[in-house]
Amino acid sequence: MSIRFEVKRTIQVSAQKAYNGLIDLDSAKDWMQGLVGIERFESGLLKVGSQWKETRKMFGNEATEHFEVIDLDEPCKIVLRCDGTKGTTGKGEFIFTYIIDSAGDASEVTLVGEIKGLTGLSKLFGKMIAGAFKKACAKDLDSLKSYLEK
Repeated sequence: MSIRFEVKRTIQVSAQKAYNGLIDLDSAKDWMQGLVGIERFESGLLKVGSQWKETRKMFGNEATEHFEVIDLDEPCKIVLRCDGTKGTTGKGEFIFTYIIDSAGDASEVTLVGEIKGLTGLSKLFGKMIAGAFKKACAKDLDSLKSYLEK
């Protein structure tokens, strides 16, 4: 069973600028709410296979999760995988797909989130968990929008 959610935002920048903003881990500290730090496993531009650990303060606690880029199609698509078994969550797989469409001088960023592999109580409370993730992702896109539109 997987749980899906979607968040959309129109950002008044080109699709390329929105794409660059999403993959620039060094600038994440300037817009990502609750970010404590990012530990990259390699330097340089993100590519398929790039991995990092991201520590954020969420829901009042610090949480570290392991991310990997599983698909890039510049400037249209970014797919990230969070392996919950390697992080604070301890279970599950979280796939975040960003679709970036040009809309004149603006871009529409759609984030499709998918949560898989939940068990036990997590599975039972999956819909609530998805709601919390959707809210957090919406806040992130709002923050990215504010940052990029400066």
